[in-house]
Amino acid sequence: MGLLSSRTLFSIVSLLCLLCSYFAPNSAHNTFVHCLLNHSEPSYPISAAIFSQNSSSFSSVLQAYIRNLRFNTSTTPKPFLIVTPFHVSHVQTAVVCAKRHNLLMKIRSGGHDYEGVSYVASHPFFLLDMFNLRSIDFDMESEVAWVQAGATLGEVYYRIAEKSKTHGFPAGVCPTVGVGGHISGGGYGNLMRKYGTAVDNVVDAQIVDAQGRLLNRRSMGEDLFWAVRGGGGGSFGVIIAYKIKLVRVPEKVTVFKVGKTLEQNATNIVYNWQHVAPTIDNNLFIRLILEVVNGTEVGTKTVRATFIALFLGDSKSLVSLMKDKFPELGLKQSDCIETSWLQSVMFWDNIDIATPVEILLERQPQSLKYLKRKSDYVKKPISKEGWEGIWKKMIELEKAVMFLNPYGGRMGEIPSTETPLPHRAGNLWKIQYQGNWYEAGEEVAQYHINLLRELYKYMTPFVSQNPRQAFMCYKDLDLGINHHGFLGYFEGSAYGVQYFNDNFKRLVEIKSKVDPTNFFRTEQSIPVLTLVEFGKLITGKSVLSVLFGLFAIHWIRNLK
Repeated sequence: MGLLSSRTLFSIVSLLCLLCSYFAPNSAHNTFVHCLLNHSEPSYPISAAIFSQNSSSFSSVLQAYIRNLRFNTSTTPKPFLIVTPFHVSHVQTAVVCAKRHNLLMKIRSGGHDYEGVSYVASHPFFLLDMFNLRSIDFDMESEVAWVQAGATLGEVYYRIAEKSKTHGFPAGVCPTVGVGGHISGGGYGNLMRKYGTAVDNVVDAQIVDAQGRLLNRRSMGEDLFWAVRGGGGGSFGVIIAYKIKLVRVPEKVTVFKVGKTLEQNATNIVYNWQHVAPTIDNNLFIRLILEVVNGTEVGTKTVRATFIALFLGDSKSLVSLMKDKFPELGLKQSDCIETSWLQSVMFWDNIDIATPVEILLERQPQSLKYLKRKSDYVKKPISKEGWEGIWKKMIELEKAVMFLNPYGGRMGEIPSTETPLPHRAGNLWKIQYQGNWYEAGEEVAQYHINLLRELYKYMTPFVSQNPRQAFMCYKDLDLGINHHGFLGYFEGSAYGVQYFNDNFKRLVEIKSKVDPTNFFRTEQSIPVLTLVEFGKLITGKSVLSVLFGLFAIHWIRNLK
């Protein structure tokens, strides 16, 4: 018999290490690991993709894609096992075995989940980490690409630019975000006013369902395909890949960043921004960042409004457009930078555009921090008096920051029912509330989180109502947590209606059909209809169902 290949020898050694680890006395999950090994395809052994808590690499694998330091502490609940599939069969095996043994599975593609629900749980769980599945395959003749869930946005943008200087993709501005979670939640970015969101440019998908089947658009059907384009990750299956439609961008685009304080007429400029940004040329996206900074006098504070923009055109045309539509900002030619679309991605991520573009292939962020996020939608312009009150509140709180992202353009043309993402026409802009800090400790965390909650509460009169809407990708557990018990549907409604508005009902119906046992679940996943809920649908508004509904709503509100 000939010598064993190094790959075969490595697989045998890995398998032996796993067996030694898991079939030791008192190993709580040895039957699950045994199932994984038994169902592994011989051509693609799964053993090298399994990391137990006894594995020397367990901590490094777990921490590699934690992007919020709030969930990287010694007391943060850890998975009992990590599976890092490098073949689709590993995903299928993990689903089949987890379902057979009634185990909770969390799915992570990039780790930018603001509340950590893709890699943290209060109950025993294992982590399916998709970072090895990150291939990107192009068909430039058809202007499409298959992108696996574990790829980052930076990798996608870089690989597109390798193929073409005049193509892009309308997704987020943070290069280290994972494709799977980003597109599953809506896929918002600075090309949105021109081309819509990422989900508006998805033409096919591959998903492993609750039965372990690999499905594409044709085999999954249009209902499930609709749901996985913005219905949130961790609800309907494991996304393997999305087929995306590339969009056209000029060889040269223009960016700028201009800051104005209250002393520099920021109130008037911001007041006019809210009328201009959602209605101006669709080629122009102007984000507004509001933050408290030091005033000109020692010991004083003021608010700075920073306008950061992407324009799909040259700087001369942009300056002319701004002089006509938004002269209050006083944009000058010297404020503008003409660059490639790929380098504009770096500009928006605060990376010097002189930096080699290969930095977009780096999978680790430039820095990590503790953070909390919340979101809102604004449908009516805010008066100058309203803004002045907001400035006062922000200066009082000092640490809370707001990012305002304009809608309009293409977003006003796409029906709210086209995908689960409902926030289309009628929205002027979206707010992201940011709280960032660098000190460890629960007391410090609660201080910063409470500041953000206070600003969020203050903004209530200025934002959408009934429901107060929120953006799925800016996950916020303050909106509600689902314990997936008897009242799972009601608990799910608390956050589901805010994220999805009228589309929530259709998402529940699809979920109940494709995953009736609720195998795929997180703290804010789409719930299934219980037998009680089916009874309500059949019998109508009976006295019993009304009383039960009122009790459930009262109970959920008291949980908050």
